[in-house]
Amino acid sequence: MGLAFSLIITAVGLILALAVHPAGSHPVDVNTVGWILFVIGLVAFILDLLLWSTWGPGYLRRTAVVDAGPDYPVRRRAYGQRRTVVEEEDVSAPQGPPPGY
Repeated sequence: MGLAFSLIITAVGLILALAVHPAGSHPVDVNTVGWILFVIGLVAFILDLLLWSTWGPGYLRRTAVVDAGPDYPVRRRAYGQRRTVVEEEDVSAPQGPPPGY
């Protein structure tokens, strides 16, 4: 579940639990269903926050130390992020005019 979905379930659960007052006797208690939805939405919200890659407890384990040499500072990056590597080739200038002339 996502953060928004868990917040919607939590809000619907609180509305059913606190704001709805059934008039007659029904086989399903709306207030109990509301409290169940509230607890499920709250647990899902907390799990989403804990498993979020930048906040969760696993965030500290996913960093690597990259040492580029003595002239560069130590940088940290999370595993799974894209990194662009540019390799430059030393190509001498061609002799004569380019092809097609």
